[in-house]
Amino acid sequence: MTAAAATRDRAGPALAGLLVVTGVTHFVVPHFYDAVVPAVLPGGPRVWVLASGGAELACAALIANRRTRGLGATLAMVLFVVVFPANVKMAIDWSHQGPVKAAIGLLRLPLQLPLAYWALRVRRRAIASPA
Repeated sequence: MTAAAATRDRAGPALAGLLVVTGVTHFVVPHFYDAVVPAVLPGGPRVWVLASGGAELACAALIANRRTRGLGATLAMVLFVVVFPANVKMAIDWSHQGPVKAAIGLLRLPLQLPLAYWALRVRRRAIASPA
């Protein structure tokens, strides 16, 4: 196996691991995420925080299984796009809370792009070499 192939083989499990960590934090410290849920969404923020955390954990489980990795990566890519408005809200809200928080809020915005690309790469690899 080439070094590039070994890296691609680790990309799926690494993405699953990231989604497990972020998904669990939605349940462990939901108050952190409550504040970034856009007010235009129906229901309370906690519902959306728990739902998105559950979605991240479901994507992680699908990606962890080689047979469902392509589906999980596709859903993760969609999730990264769907949660972007929360990152925009965070950037706006944090823009007036000091330079460090303002910078964190702004830097999170472009982060969704490499995450979506990572999921796309995992999806393509899963389709190219099914379990």
